[in-house]
Amino acid sequence: MPPPDHPPGSRGRPTRAPEDPSPRFRESPSRPAEPLRPGAHPLWTEVERDGERDAVAIEEPLEIRVDGRPLSVTMRTPGHDEELALGFLFGEGLIDGPRAAGLTEDFAANTIEVAGPLIRDPGERRFYTTSSCGVCGKGALEEVAVASAPLGPGPVIDRALLAALPERLEQPAFELTGGVHATGLFDPAGELLIAREDVGRHNAMDKVVGRALLDGLLPLSEKILCVSGRLSFELVQKAAVAGAPILVGVGAPSSLAIELAADRGMTLAGFTHRGHTNVYTAPERVCA
Repeated sequence: MPPPDHPPGSRGRPTRAPEDPSPRFRESPSRPAEPLRPGAHPLWTEVERDGERDAVAIEEPLEIRVDGRPLSVTMRTPGHDEELALGFLFGEGLIDGPRAAGLTEDFAANTIEVAGPLIRDPGERRFYTTSSCGVCGKGALEEVAVASAPLGPGPVIDRALLAALPERLEQPAFELTGGVHATGLFDPAGELLIAREDVGRHNAMDKVVGRALLDGLLPLSEKILCVSGRLSFELVQKAAVAGAPILVGVGAPSSLAIELAADRGMTLAGFTHRGHTNVYTAPERVCA
C-alpha cells in the first residue's frame, strides 16, 4: 500500500518584516506564546468531540493587497502571512525581489499589504485560492516557462539522504492535529534550513519561498525542497520559479507534475518514506 499524504505522527493531544517600511505598512505584531483565545494557538485550536478535547488546524482567509488594490484571497493557517504573500507573488512572477509587506494602514483583519509596483500586469482576473487547489484555473506549461529560468546543475545527493529528508521535516502542528501540510528547505548535507506548516500545501511552499526571498537565498540553486504530501503541478511550478533543482515528496506525483519537472530539468522524487524514494525525472542528481 502506498504511504499516506503524511508519515504517521504521534497525534498527541495537548493537555490543556522588512526594514524601514513606508507609512502604509505596519509590521505585524508577533503572535503571543500564550493562546490567542481560550483553547487556541497560532496554528491550531481546541474543540470538543466525543466528550473530549481535540486539536484542529486553524483555517482563515487572507486577502493580499498590492498598493492598496486587492489581488488575491487564499485560505490559509494564520502565521508568517508576509512570507506567504511574498512567496505567492514571487511564484506568480509578479515580483522579483523582497518587498515591504505587513498589516494595512487600517489594520484590517486577515489582510496583508505589499508594496508595488508589480513587474507585470496580473490581468483583471483576481486570484482566488483555496487550501486544497491553489490557484484554480491556472494555465499550463507555457505559463510557467515564462516565469522561471532553466535550472542549473544543482547538487548531487545520495539516495539514502534524499529518502531520509521527510523524517527530518519538522511538523509540530501536524503531530497535534493531523490537518496541515509542511514544506522544508534543506541544504545538500540534509540540514533543515526553513520549515513551514499550513492547511494548504501550496501555502506552506509559498511561506518557505517567501522566507528564502527575505533571507536572500533565491534562487535555490543548491538547495532541496521537501513536501509532506503528494507532488502536484503547482508545487513543481513554484519550486521551478524559486530555482530549486530537487523536489522531494512523501506522496505520489501527478502526470503533469512529472511532465513539468522533466521540462524544467528538475529532479522529482516521490513516495519518499521510511528510507525509500522513487526518482521520476533528472536522476543524474541522485547517486546510489
